[in-house]
This record gives sequence, C-alpha cells and structure tokens, in this order.
Amino acid sequence: MTEYRVEKDSLGEVKVPATAYYAAQTQRAVENFPVSGMRPYPAFVWSMAVIKRSAAAVHKDLGLLEARVADAIIQAGDEVISGKFNDQFVVDPFQAGAGTSHNMNVNEVIANRANEILGYALDAKDKPVNPNDHVNMAQSTNDTIPTAIRLGVLWRLDELVDTLQQCADAFSAKAKEADDVVKSGRTHLQDAVPIRMGQEFGAYAKAIERDIEKIKMAAEGLRRLGIGGTANGTGLNAHPEYHARMITKITELTGIKVYESDNLFESMQSMQDATFFSSALRTTAQDFTRIANDIRLLSSGPTTGLAEITCPPVQPGSSIMPGKVNPVLAEMLNMAMFHIMGNDLTVMMSAQAGQLELNVMMPIISHNLNEMIHVMIGSVKAFTDKCLVGLIINQEKAESWLAKNPILVTALNPLIGYLKGAEVAKKALAENRSIREIVVELGYLTAEEADKALDARAMTEGGIAE
Repeated sequence: MTEYRVEKDSLGEVKVPATAYYAAQTQRAVENFPVSGMRPYPAFVWSMAVIKRSAAAVHKDLGLLEARVADAIIQAGDEVISGKFNDQFVVDPFQAGAGTSHNMNVNEVIANRANEILGYALDAKDKPVNPNDHVNMAQSTNDTIPTAIRLGVLWRLDELVDTLQQCADAFSAKAKEADDVVKSGRTHLQDAVPIRMGQEFGAYAKAIERDIEKIKMAAEGLRRLGIGGTANGTGLNAHPEYHARMITKITELTGIKVYESDNLFESMQSMQDATFFSSALRTTAQDFTRIANDIRLLSSGPTTGLAEITCPPVQPGSSIMPGKVNPVLAEMLNMAMFHIMGNDLTVMMSAQAGQLELNVMMPIISHNLNEMIHVMIGSVKAFTDKCLVGLIINQEKAESWLAKNPILVTALNPLIGYLKGAEVAKKALAENRSIREIVVELGYLTAEEADKALDARAMTEGGIAE
C-alpha cells in the first residue's frame, strides 16, 4: 500500500504521498482537478524555478532572507531548473484560475527540497523553509505565472527558430536541385503557364523565412516581465528595488535578454503579448498546412495523379492494398498544424476572458503556448528529416504534363492576340495536338517564330515574347 505523510495548510490536514516533495496545496489540486492527466511542460517548470531561484538570490542580496535559507532555495531551484524533479509537478493544466495550484506546486517542491538540503526529512516538523513565506517571498501567482509564460516561450525560441530555418534551408537546397525542371504551373487547380519546380520550392523556403521573422518580432513583446507587481500590479510586499533586480538576475541566470515592464498593471492584466506570439505561430501553421497540402498533391499517384515528386517510402501505406505508399510525413504535418491552430483559438479566447486586474485563464494559455511550440518543433523536424531532404524529383513526369498544356499559348498573346490564342488553345485541346503544331498550321506564326515564342524555360523568366 502507498504510504502517506500528513501535511497542513490553511484549510487543515491533507494526506500526501510519503516520498512526494510537494505538499498540501498541491495534493488538494491533484484531488480537485483530475481532468486531463496532462502535466505542465518542462518549459513552464523551468521558468517557475528560474523565478523562485532568482527571487531567493535577490532577497539574500537585499538582506531580507537569511543566507542559509536563501542558499538552500537557490540550490533546490538549480536542481529543478536542471530537470531533476520534473516528476513532482503534477497539477493538471485545467485547474483553479490564474494558476495558484501551479505556483504552490513549485513553492512546495522547492521548499521541501531546500529543507532536505538543510538536513530536515520530508515529514519533519517545524521545517525552516516555508513555501509561502520564503520561496514565494514578494511574489504572487498573479505576477509569477505571466512571467513564467513569457520565459517559457523565450526558453525554446532559439530551438523553434533553428528548426524552422533548417526546413527553409532544406527547401532552398531542393529548389537548387529542381531548378532545371520546367513544369506546368497550376492556378485554380487548372493548367497554367510554366514554372520551374525550383521556383515552387524556393517560394516555400521564403514563406518559412518570413514566418521566422514574424515569430521573432512577436517574441520581443514577451521580453517585458511584470515580476514584482505581486497581487495586482502595485508591488505590495515587494522591496522597491525588487523588480529591477529580478530583471537583472533572470538575465544573468538564463542568458535570455528580458526587460523591465513600463507598466506592471498592464503586464498582469493583459495577455496581448502572449496572444500576438500565438498568432505568429498560427500564421506559421497555416503556411505549413498549405505547403503540406501541395506536397501531398504533387506526390499524388503514382500512376493516376500528378506524381511530379515522390516522398520517401518510410512505411507501408495500407493494411489491405499491397505496395501502397502514402505521403505520411506531410499528412502528419497537416494534423500537427491543425492542432496548433486550435490551440491558438483557445489562447485568443482565454486572453479576452481576463477581468479587471487579472486574467484567470493563464494556466491554459501557458499550456497551449508551450504545446504549440513543442508540436511545431517536433512535427517540422520530422517532416524535414524524414520527407523533405529525401524528396525525389520526377523530372520526366513533370515535363510530360507541360508538353500537353494548352495554356502555353499565353506566351503568344503579344504576337497573335488573345482571341487567336484562344482559338489555338481550343483546337489543340480538342485534337490532342501541341500548340506549336496548331499555330503554325493556322499560319499565325512561322515554325521558327513558334519555337522561339514557345521556349518553356524562357517563359519562366518573365518578359514579353518577340
């Protein structure tokens, strides 16, 4: 049977697993919110531990926290930052508003580990480090959680950007590989004027690079931290120097550049910076959705579709049709991006649900932002590594479609006019003959003029036929 110890909080006694580093308030949350079975992302735990560890150092420097207590909290915070106690953060993201349960989970774990460092067992009485009075000194859930939201995103920002850049680079490499492949363009899913496959892939690379720019820009607003506002922005119970010192300490500890807030009330009330960043992820997700759709379409077939590219065969595609291979990485990418877009909707709705001095929906804002980043990193990396870099260009197939494309007549508009061009296109399509044959047969151009005007590669460079 599981062994318990008895912990107390302001409501009374609570049975807590004997080996747990958390205490009464965390246990109440576990019992009260058995909702999803999900736990906070490591990015959130890391961020909260950074705040607690930094606060202990600041209060030690200010002479507000006894050195041995502060040093124990700092050591315990460092251990949590390293991931040592990730299994102790057990509160469901669907919980009491604002994230008090999350905050107390961190306070209790760090306090009990700090007490252990000082020689006190988990079940000892009169332990010197208190989760509220010491670990949470000069803090409130109301300023720690929004600060942790911001730090958690910034912690993985470089990883996210690097992952997206690797995908953009892979598309750029594929664009160079396919630059000589002249194929039929398609608009409205119908035949259009020629384009080089390299131009298609190059456009995908540029779109992702522009998404990176938007993500970086949106992340800048998250660097303004409201730590020190305490309960509602006034800074009650915080030393006058606490806010500025915390910004300096967090920057020193993490290497992440953060700034003082120019309005602590706004930093606690408004979730606009989180929403703006979420929208940048959503924009990126819709771009990847479009790109994944194109990859699936271009690889359709192989005998009855476009089949201009072939995705690497990473697994069998059917339990009943032997030999079938599907574009599974592109399909996965679609699903991941749909999930991210759904998370963004939750962030937006949660952000507008704030009232007066506080937004109580912060736990799900935090969870969804971390999940969006986590899913985007994982899905884009898998797509890049397992599909994109091994994508096969089917040049012969692509060029065969172009040879049958009656829209090549568009290049003749400056020479024979739109109406004659339409006549040529209809006749070529009806008789399953080439544009060149028909335009020469009708006497609108000589063979030499037609050959020059219908140079498909030249058409992809723009300009006017002469």
